[in-house]
Amino acid sequence: MPDPSGAAGLCTIVDVRERITIGVGAGAGHLGVDHVVDLGPLHPSAHGAYRLRLTVDDLLITSAEPLVGHLHRGAEKLFEVRDYRQVLTLANRHDWLAAFCNELTVALAVERMIGMEVPARAVWLRTILCELNRMLAHVVFLAPLTRSLTAVPTAGTAAAQRCREAVQAVMEQASGGRIHFMANRIGGLREDVPAGWTDAVRAATRTVHSLLGAIRAATVDDDAFRRRHEGLGTLSEQAALALGVTGPIGRASGVRVDLRDDDASEVYAALDVRPVLRAAGDALARVECVVGEVEQSIRLVDTCLDRLPSGPVNLRLPKVIKAPEGSCYVWTEAPLGISGVYLTSRGEKTPWRLKLRTPSFNNIQALSALLPGTGVADLPVVLGSFAVVVGDIDR
Repeated sequence: MPDPSGAAGLCTIVDVRERITIGVGAGAGHLGVDHVVDLGPLHPSAHGAYRLRLTVDDLLITSAEPLVGHLHRGAEKLFEVRDYRQVLTLANRHDWLAAFCNELTVALAVERMIGMEVPARAVWLRTILCELNRMLAHVVFLAPLTRSLTAVPTAGTAAAQRCREAVQAVMEQASGGRIHFMANRIGGLREDVPAGWTDAVRAATRTVHSLLGAIRAATVDDDAFRRRHEGLGTLSEQAALALGVTGPIGRASGVRVDLRDDDASEVYAALDVRPVLRAAGDALARVECVVGEVEQSIRLVDTCLDRLPSGPVNLRLPKVIKAPEGSCYVWTEAPLGISGVYLTSRGEKTPWRLKLRTPSFNNIQALSALLPGTGVADLPVVLGSFAVVVGDIDR
């Protein structure tokens, strides 16, 4: 499985491919006897671990079963013994590539329970930071895909890395954090962005826009890349709907679900969100959707900067925040799909129950539907197009 740390992801894929070839090449493989091959779990000291059990017949995958839960983090139980301010500290850690979006979803749930109206400037800044976070997550997954067949970095690889650093820099300027941003607070943001930050964001989006051509040239606009990905790992629209697959993976199969458009907040309703859709549902379509998401996020960020209001970015809160007794469900469009929070309160300063609906946990089950019929030699290509974060699975 690709490691979201960038270049290391491709090394993992190649190693997995070699292990499969060795596993199925011995004994009675030439007699048409099925072989059950286990991929993983990876070492627990890695970012995460999951196991993929494949049934292989003559180097062709006939069935696939993703097995998860090897490194359970217990995040939901940890939430129950922390107050709402402390919960935000943990909420950005299960999907480390969507940290801002994670903490925002929890903050929105608490604010809805309390009936809190967040200042307009904070709402617009949150939207900008969400779209920057989306760009950041997507270019991390695109970077390994820009390498050549011999795993040699290309101009597209350098472009993806520069895009990542440009976006990472402005996220760090706004929050002070490089991975775990901790910028959200109940009632808004921790503090306003520094002077000159909006100009820095415009410069970052211009950088990403100028480099996106090189990324496209190394991926979806490259004939060899298209031949290598087209028709592989196809997930039908019906299967995606049945399995609850969302995000770029679902939209690559024609599932027109994007909460920025379907259940738009006040800010997104004022923006021109156009869900990036494909119908093929194959590995190429998934990569095309991710590239299209980056292009759209650039446009949305620039539009938000033009309309960014002045004013406060947070509310004055009591020392102890208590949500009234009751429950609510809040969902947002995270980079990899729908991220939901079901919050139940008994009127105390800690949640009685805080259940996460994470996109990677739901999406990974689609591997059982799209991998059968894939050749062993094509497995790295299919997995490389299927973006998940393991921490989001073992939450």
